[in-house]
Amino acid sequence: MTRVWDIPVHDSTRVRDVRVAAEAAGLLAGLDPHRTAVAALVATELATNLLKHAGGGRMVIGLVDRPREETRSAAVQLTALDHGPGIHDVNAAMRDGYTTSEASLGAGLSTCLRISSAFDLHSTHRGTVAVARIDQEPGTTRSAKGRQGPTAGGINVPLGQAEDSGDAWSCIRSQARLTVMLADGLGHGAKAAHASSAAVDELRRAAHLQPAEILRQMHSALRPTRGAAVAVAQLDTDSSELTFAGVGNIGARLYASGSWEHLVSHPGIVGAQFPATVPVQRRSWQQGSLLVLHSDGLPSRWVPPDDPDLLTHDPAVVAATILRDANSPASPVRDDTSVAVLTSEPADRHP
Repeated sequence: MTRVWDIPVHDSTRVRDVRVAAEAAGLLAGLDPHRTAVAALVATELATNLLKHAGGGRMVIGLVDRPREETRSAAVQLTALDHGPGIHDVNAAMRDGYTTSEASLGAGLSTCLRISSAFDLHSTHRGTVAVARIDQEPGTTRSAKGRQGPTAGGINVPLGQAEDSGDAWSCIRSQARLTVMLADGLGHGAKAAHASSAAVDELRRAAHLQPAEILRQMHSALRPTRGAAVAVAQLDTDSSELTFAGVGNIGARLYASGSWEHLVSHPGIVGAQFPATVPVQRRSWQQGSLLVLHSDGLPSRWVPPDDPDLLTHDPAVVAATILRDANSPASPVRDDTSVAVLTSEPADRHP
Protein backbone atom coordinates (compact mmCIF):
# COMPACT_ATOMS: atom_id res chain seq x y z
CA MET A 1 0.00 0.00 0.00
CA THR A 2 1.08 3.58 -0.68
CA ARG A 3 0.88 5.26 2.74
CA VAL A 4 0.81 9.05 2.54
CA TRP A 5 0.31 11.73 5.18
CA ASP A 6 -1.25 14.92 3.76
CA ILE A 7 -1.40 17.47 6.57
CA PRO A 8 -2.71 21.04 6.26
CA VAL A 9 -0.63 23.34 8.44
CA HIS A 10 -2.60 26.43 9.43
CA ASP A 11 -2.07 26.52 13.20
CA SER A 12 0.60 25.40 15.66
CA THR A 13 -1.26 22.23 16.68
CA ARG A 14 -0.59 20.74 13.25
CA VAL A 15 3.18 21.01 13.69
CA ARG A 16 2.99 18.18 16.22
CA ASP A 17 0.94 16.14 13.71
CA VAL A 18 3.67 16.65 11.12
CA ARG A 19 6.37 15.49 13.54
CA VAL A 20 4.38 12.38 14.52
CA ALA A 21 3.78 11.56 10.85
CA ALA A 22 7.50 11.88 10.07
CA GLU A 23 8.32 9.53 12.92
CA ALA A 24 5.77 7.00 11.67
CA ALA A 25 7.16 7.27 8.13
CA GLY A 26 10.69 6.70 9.43
CA LEU A 27 9.55 3.54 11.19
CA LEU A 28 7.76 2.33 8.06
CA ALA A 29 10.88 3.01 5.96
CA GLY A 30 13.06 1.02 8.37
CA LEU A 31 15.22 3.96 9.42
CA ASP A 32 17.16 3.65 12.66
CA PRO A 33 16.14 5.86 15.62
CA HIS A 34 18.72 8.54 14.79
CA ARG A 35 17.66 8.96 11.17
CA THR A 36 14.00 8.84 12.21
CA ALA A 37 14.73 11.70 14.63
CA VAL A 38 16.38 13.58 11.77
CA ALA A 39 13.23 13.17 9.67
CA ALA A 40 11.13 14.47 12.58
CA LEU A 41 13.40 17.50 13.05
CA VAL A 42 13.38 18.46 9.37
CA ALA A 43 9.62 17.97 9.14
CA THR A 44 9.02 20.11 12.22
CA GLU A 45 11.26 22.90 10.90
CA LEU A 46 9.52 22.91 7.52
CA ALA A 47 6.08 22.97 9.13
CA THR A 48 7.13 25.79 11.45
CA ASN A 49 8.38 27.77 8.46
CA LEU A 50 5.00 27.34 6.76
CA LEU A 51 3.28 29.03 9.68
CA LYS A 52 5.81 31.79 10.33
CA HIS A 53 6.73 32.80 6.81
CA ALA A 54 3.90 31.71 4.49
CA GLY A 55 0.79 32.05 6.66
CA GLY A 56 0.28 28.29 6.47
CA GLY A 57 0.53 25.60 3.85
CA ARG A 58 0.64 21.86 3.47
CA MET A 59 3.02 19.02 4.34
CA VAL A 60 2.96 15.81 2.31
CA ILE A 61 4.95 12.95 3.83
CA GLY A 62 5.51 9.59 2.18
CA LEU A 63 8.05 6.95 1.22
CA VAL A 64 10.01 6.82 -2.02
CA ASP A 65 12.21 4.03 -3.35
CA ARG A 66 15.85 4.66 -4.13
CA PRO A 67 16.20 3.87 -7.87
CA ARG A 68 19.05 1.38 -7.67
CA GLU A 69 19.37 -2.19 -8.80
CA GLU A 70 21.15 -3.40 -5.69
CA THR A 71 18.72 -2.09 -3.06
CA ARG A 72 15.04 -1.69 -2.34
CA SER A 73 15.55 0.55 0.66
CA ALA A 74 13.17 3.45 1.03
CA ALA A 75 13.57 7.08 2.01
CA VAL A 76 11.16 9.36 3.82
CA GLN A 77 10.18 12.26 1.58
CA LEU A 78 8.97 15.48 3.22
CA THR A 79 7.33 18.05 0.96
CA ALA A 80 6.28 21.51 2.11
CA LEU A 81 4.02 23.53 -0.21
CA ASP A 82 2.68 27.03 0.24
CA HIS A 83 1.23 30.02 -1.60
CA GLY A 84 3.09 32.54 0.54
CA PRO A 85 5.15 35.54 -0.55
CA GLY A 86 8.24 33.45 -1.23
CA ILE A 87 11.77 33.71 0.12
CA HIS A 88 13.35 37.01 -0.87
CA ASP A 89 16.95 35.75 -0.75
CA VAL A 90 17.19 31.96 -0.97
CA ASN A 91 21.00 31.95 -0.75
CA ALA A 92 20.90 33.90 2.51
CA ALA A 93 18.15 31.68 3.90
CA MET A 94 20.33 28.62 3.29
CA ARG A 95 23.27 30.00 5.26
CA ASP A 96 24.02 28.84 8.81
CA GLY A 97 22.58 31.06 11.51
CA TYR A 98 20.00 32.72 9.30
CA THR A 99 16.59 33.15 10.93
CA THR A 100 13.79 35.69 10.94
CA SER A 101 11.61 33.98 13.53
CA GLU A 102 11.95 33.67 17.28
CA ALA A 103 9.73 30.58 17.06
CA SER A 104 12.21 28.73 14.87
CA LEU A 105 13.82 25.62 16.26
CA GLY A 106 17.18 27.13 15.45
CA ALA A 107 17.77 24.41 12.88
CA GLY A 108 16.98 26.55 9.87
CA LEU A 109 17.04 25.58 6.21
CA SER A 110 20.83 25.26 6.27
CA THR A 111 20.60 22.50 8.85
CA CYS A 112 17.80 20.81 6.93
CA LEU A 113 20.13 20.85 3.93
CA ARG A 114 23.04 19.46 5.92
CA ILE A 115 21.29 16.59 7.73
CA SER A 116 18.96 15.46 4.95
CA SER A 117 20.08 12.88 2.41
CA ALA A 118 18.76 15.26 -0.26
CA PHE A 119 17.23 18.71 0.02
CA ASP A 120 16.08 21.30 -2.49
CA LEU A 121 13.61 24.17 -2.69
CA HIS A 122 12.19 26.55 -5.23
CA SER A 123 10.70 29.90 -4.23
CA THR A 124 8.99 32.69 -6.17
CA HIS A 125 6.33 35.29 -5.47
CA ARG A 126 3.78 32.47 -6.02
CA GLY A 127 5.07 30.54 -3.04
CA THR A 128 7.69 28.01 -1.99
CA VAL A 129 8.10 24.27 -2.44
CA ALA A 130 10.72 22.46 -0.35
CA VAL A 131 11.54 18.76 -0.56
CA ALA A 132 13.74 16.80 1.85
CA ARG A 133 14.53 13.09 1.67
CA ILE A 134 15.95 11.20 4.61
CA ASP A 135 17.27 7.67 4.24
CA GLN A 136 19.75 5.57 6.15
CA GLU A 137 22.75 7.04 4.33
CA PRO A 138 23.00 10.82 4.92
CA GLY A 139 24.86 13.08 2.57
CA THR A 140 24.42 11.19 -0.71
CA THR A 141 22.95 14.23 -2.53
CA ARG A 142 22.83 17.65 -0.88
CA SER A 143 20.62 19.31 -3.49
CA ALA A 144 19.58 19.14 -7.10
CA LYS A 145 22.29 21.65 -7.94
CA GLY A 146 24.88 18.92 -7.54
CA ARG A 147 23.13 16.11 -9.34
CA GLN A 148 24.59 14.54 -12.45
CA GLY A 149 22.67 12.88 -15.24
CA PRO A 150 18.99 11.89 -15.44
CA THR A 151 17.00 11.37 -12.26
CA ALA A 152 13.36 11.01 -11.26
CA GLY A 153 11.15 12.28 -8.46
CA GLY A 154 7.51 12.76 -7.70
CA ILE A 155 4.67 13.44 -5.31
CA ASN A 156 1.61 11.35 -4.45
CA VAL A 157 -1.42 12.79 -2.64
CA PRO A 158 -4.52 10.78 -1.61
CA LEU A 159 -8.04 12.09 -2.05
CA GLY A 160 -9.47 13.75 1.06
CA GLN A 161 -6.30 13.21 3.14
CA ALA A 162 -6.94 9.45 3.22
CA GLU A 163 -4.20 7.17 4.54
CA ASP A 164 -3.69 5.23 1.31
CA SER A 165 -3.43 6.62 -2.19
CA GLY A 166 -4.73 4.63 -5.13
CA ASP A 167 -1.88 6.08 -7.21
CA ALA A 168 1.74 4.99 -7.15
CA TRP A 169 4.90 5.87 -9.02
CA SER A 170 8.34 4.29 -9.03
CA CYS A 171 11.71 4.53 -10.72
CA ILE A 172 14.12 1.65 -11.27
CA ARG A 173 17.62 1.56 -12.76
CA SER A 174 18.67 -1.54 -14.67
CA GLN A 175 22.11 -1.17 -16.21
CA ALA A 176 21.83 1.63 -18.80
CA ARG A 177 18.04 1.86 -18.49
CA LEU A 178 16.19 4.20 -16.17
CA THR A 179 12.50 3.28 -16.05
CA VAL A 180 9.78 5.48 -14.56
CA MET A 181 6.28 4.12 -14.01
CA LEU A 182 3.07 5.75 -12.82
CA ALA A 183 -0.05 3.72 -11.98
CA ASP A 184 -3.57 4.82 -11.09
CA GLY A 185 -5.64 2.04 -9.54
CA LEU A 186 -9.30 2.17 -10.53
CA GLY A 187 -11.28 4.24 -8.06
CA HIS A 188 -9.57 5.17 -4.84
CA GLY A 189 -9.00 3.74 -1.38
CA ALA A 190 -7.43 0.46 -0.27
CA LYS A 191 -8.40 -1.62 -3.32
CA ALA A 192 -7.07 0.98 -5.73
CA ALA A 193 -3.86 1.16 -3.67
CA HIS A 194 -3.54 -2.63 -3.86
CA ALA A 195 -3.65 -2.48 -7.68
CA SER A 196 -1.11 0.33 -8.03
CA SER A 197 1.21 -1.31 -5.46
CA ALA A 198 1.09 -4.52 -7.49
CA ALA A 199 2.27 -2.51 -10.51
CA VAL A 200 5.22 -1.18 -8.49
CA ASP A 201 6.16 -4.68 -7.37
CA GLU A 202 6.04 -5.97 -10.94
CA LEU A 203 8.21 -3.11 -12.20
CA ARG A 204 10.96 -4.23 -9.83
CA ARG A 205 10.90 -7.65 -11.50
CA ALA A 206 10.54 -6.44 -15.09
CA ALA A 207 12.65 -3.26 -15.32
CA HIS A 208 15.09 -5.01 -17.67
CA LEU A 209 12.33 -5.30 -20.31
CA GLN A 210 11.05 -2.77 -22.85
CA PRO A 211 8.01 -0.63 -21.80
CA ALA A 212 5.39 -2.51 -23.86
CA GLU A 213 6.59 -5.84 -22.45
CA ILE A 214 6.63 -4.40 -18.93
CA LEU A 215 2.96 -3.47 -19.37
CA ARG A 216 2.12 -7.00 -20.56
CA GLN A 217 3.84 -8.45 -17.52
CA MET A 218 1.88 -6.05 -15.31
CA HIS A 219 -1.37 -7.07 -16.97
CA SER A 220 -0.88 -10.63 -15.73
CA ALA A 221 0.24 -9.49 -12.28
CA LEU A 222 -2.75 -7.15 -11.87
CA ARG A 223 -5.46 -9.65 -12.88
CA PRO A 224 -6.32 -10.44 -9.22
CA THR A 225 -6.78 -6.70 -8.57
CA ARG A 226 -9.35 -4.21 -9.84
CA GLY A 227 -6.79 -3.05 -12.44
CA ALA A 228 -5.04 0.22 -13.13
CA ALA A 229 -4.09 2.77 -15.73
CA VAL A 230 -0.32 2.52 -16.16
CA ALA A 231 2.31 4.43 -18.14
CA VAL A 232 5.95 3.41 -18.47
CA ALA A 233 8.76 5.64 -19.72
CA GLN A 234 12.23 4.19 -20.17
CA LEU A 235 15.39 6.16 -20.86
CA ASP A 236 18.35 4.38 -22.41
CA THR A 237 21.29 6.46 -21.23
CA ASP A 238 23.63 4.81 -23.76
CA SER A 239 21.56 5.75 -26.82
CA SER A 240 19.86 8.84 -25.31
CA GLU A 241 16.48 7.53 -26.42
CA LEU A 242 13.24 7.75 -24.46
CA THR A 243 10.64 5.02 -25.02
CA PHE A 244 7.06 5.54 -23.81
CA ALA A 245 4.05 3.24 -23.65
CA GLY A 246 0.85 3.59 -21.66
CA VAL A 247 -2.51 1.90 -21.17
CA GLY A 248 -5.29 3.99 -19.64
CA ASN A 249 -5.64 7.65 -18.80
CA ILE A 250 -2.18 8.53 -17.53
CA GLY A 251 -1.08 11.91 -18.86
CA ALA A 252 2.41 12.45 -20.23
CA ARG A 253 4.18 15.55 -21.50
CA LEU A 254 7.72 15.80 -22.79
CA TYR A 255 9.73 19.02 -22.73
CA ALA A 256 12.53 19.20 -25.27
CA SER A 257 14.13 21.96 -27.35
CA GLY A 258 12.05 24.62 -25.60
CA SER A 259 8.58 23.18 -26.27
CA TRP A 260 6.11 20.69 -24.74
CA GLU A 261 4.67 17.62 -26.48
CA HIS A 262 1.89 15.25 -25.42
CA LEU A 263 2.71 11.53 -25.34
CA VAL A 264 -0.53 9.57 -25.66
CA SER A 265 -1.50 6.38 -23.85
CA HIS A 266 -3.76 3.71 -25.41
CA PRO A 267 -7.27 3.14 -24.01
CA GLY A 268 -7.61 0.14 -21.69
CA ILE A 269 -7.07 -1.16 -18.18
CA VAL A 270 -3.96 -3.07 -17.15
CA GLY A 271 -5.22 -6.20 -15.40
CA ALA A 272 -8.66 -6.12 -17.01
CA GLN A 273 -8.93 -4.80 -20.59
CA PHE A 274 -5.53 -4.95 -22.22
CA PRO A 275 -5.21 -3.88 -25.89
CA ALA A 276 -4.06 -6.33 -28.54
CA THR A 277 -1.20 -4.00 -29.39
CA VAL A 278 0.42 -1.29 -27.31
CA PRO A 279 1.64 1.70 -29.32
CA VAL A 280 5.21 2.68 -28.47
CA GLN A 281 6.55 6.19 -28.89
CA ARG A 282 10.27 6.92 -29.13
CA ARG A 283 11.90 10.29 -28.75
CA SER A 284 15.44 11.60 -28.62
CA TRP A 285 16.48 12.54 -25.07
CA GLN A 286 18.50 15.72 -25.01
CA GLN A 287 20.35 17.70 -22.42
CA GLY A 288 17.64 19.73 -20.69
CA SER A 289 14.80 17.33 -21.56
CA LEU A 290 12.09 16.75 -18.97
CA LEU A 291 9.19 14.30 -18.81
CA VAL A 292 6.04 14.67 -16.69
CA LEU A 293 3.72 11.72 -15.95
CA HIS A 294 0.51 12.34 -14.00
CA SER A 295 -2.72 10.66 -12.98
CA ASP A 296 -6.14 12.11 -13.80
CA GLY A 297 -6.33 13.75 -10.38
CA LEU A 298 -4.42 16.58 -12.04
CA PRO A 299 -6.76 18.85 -14.05
CA SER A 300 -6.65 17.93 -17.72
CA ARG A 301 -5.91 21.53 -18.73
CA TRP A 302 -2.98 22.09 -16.38
CA VAL A 303 -0.41 24.47 -17.75
CA PRO A 304 3.22 23.30 -17.93
CA PRO A 305 5.66 25.47 -15.98
CA ASP A 306 7.30 28.29 -17.88
CA ASP A 307 9.95 29.05 -15.27
CA PRO A 308 13.35 27.95 -16.65
CA ASP A 309 14.86 27.98 -13.15
CA LEU A 310 12.24 25.53 -11.84
CA LEU A 311 13.24 22.97 -14.46
CA THR A 312 16.79 22.90 -13.04
CA HIS A 313 15.61 21.74 -9.61
CA ASP A 314 15.14 18.32 -8.05
CA PRO A 315 12.41 16.51 -10.03
CA ALA A 316 10.36 16.07 -6.84
CA VAL A 317 10.32 19.87 -6.46
CA VAL A 318 9.19 20.21 -10.08
CA ALA A 319 6.44 17.61 -9.53
CA ALA A 320 5.20 19.24 -6.32
CA THR A 321 5.15 22.69 -7.93
CA ILE A 322 3.12 21.36 -10.86
CA LEU A 323 0.63 19.79 -8.44
CA ARG A 324 0.37 22.93 -6.32
CA ASP A 325 -0.13 25.30 -9.25
CA ALA A 326 -2.59 23.08 -11.15
CA ASN A 327 -5.19 23.03 -8.37
CA SER A 328 -7.36 25.82 -7.01
CA PRO A 329 -10.42 26.23 -4.75
CA ALA A 330 -12.49 26.75 -7.90
CA SER A 331 -11.38 23.35 -9.23
CA PRO A 332 -11.37 20.93 -6.28
CA VAL A 333 -9.48 17.65 -6.48
CA ARG A 334 -11.79 14.69 -7.09
CA ASP A 335 -9.32 11.81 -7.06
CA ASP A 336 -5.93 10.70 -5.81
CA THR A 337 -3.25 12.73 -7.56
CA SER A 338 0.31 11.81 -8.42
CA VAL A 339 2.96 13.49 -10.54
CA ALA A 340 6.30 11.93 -11.52
CA VAL A 341 9.07 13.82 -13.28
CA LEU A 342 12.16 12.60 -15.12
CA THR A 343 14.85 15.20 -15.66
CA SER A 344 18.27 15.43 -17.22
CA GLU A 345 21.09 17.74 -16.26
CA PRO A 346 20.10 21.10 -17.79
CA ALA A 347 22.22 22.55 -20.56
CA ASP A 348 22.72 25.82 -18.69
CA ARG A 349 23.66 24.26 -15.34
CA HIS A 350 26.39 26.12 -13.48
CA PRO A 351 28.21 24.80 -10.39
